[in-house]
Amino acid sequence: MKTEDGKVEKHFLFYDGESVSGKVNVSKQHGKRLEHQGIRIEFVGQIELFNDKSNTHEFVNLVKELALPGELTQSRSYDFEFMQVEKPYESYIGANVRLRYHLKDVIVGKIYFLLVRIKIQHMELQLIKKEITGIGPSTTTETETIAKYEIMDGAPVKGESIPIRLFLAGYDPTPTMRDVNKKFSVRYFLNLVLVDEEDRRYFKQQEIILWRKAPEKLRKQRTNFHQRFESPESQASAEQPEM
Repeated sequence: MKTEDGKVEKHFLFYDGESVSGKVNVSKQHGKRLEHQGIRIEFVGQIELFNDKSNTHEFVNLVKELALPGELTQSRSYDFEFMQVEKPYESYIGANVRLRYHLKDVIVGKIYFLLVRIKIQHMELQLIKKEITGIGPSTTTETETIAKYEIMDGAPVKGESIPIRLFLAGYDPTPTMRDVNKKFSVRYFLNLVLVDEEDRRYFKQQEIILWRKAPEKLRKQRTNFHQRFESPESQASAEQPEM
């Protein structure tokens, strides 16, 4: 399939009515617990107009709940299967439009109001990208707001919690990049904006780490490569020179 920039990529091919199955791997840092508001996967059929990124139409939207809200103390894998999925259209990428089927990436969380001392009018959530170039006093930072959503209208009360779901489909963010060849970095942040009744704005920012996960086949190839050239067996089998 051709991409927007004219390159050719290989994708899995599924026919209309064929099931779609796989595995979701959730990794966590060692020694830390991960609280979540549920783990789910969505199968989406979507039409996007390139000249208007906000104008997307979903003609298929299926959801599988993989785990109830709770806490992860270790990395886990979840199997999923969408049975006999109806796919009424062929995938297509053209000059001005793209039709695709994909599994949605999503940031899921919850905002807690433990103490409310200001009269909040509404609340926004922003996904921000920061591009940092240069070193020392010549450092330049370019900030771009990739997405912005209003997630609350009205004043919260003490103890209230607001669930959030921020979908990354359609924005095509890059992985987080840190100090690339000591030339530049790319970092992403969730920015929470609270606006009070006098239009004063309060901010809370949290960095998030995005990464690109290699396909299973490529990861196995890399593992086999390192085992072949680094295993003790291969070193011990080297021929000794004759004396």
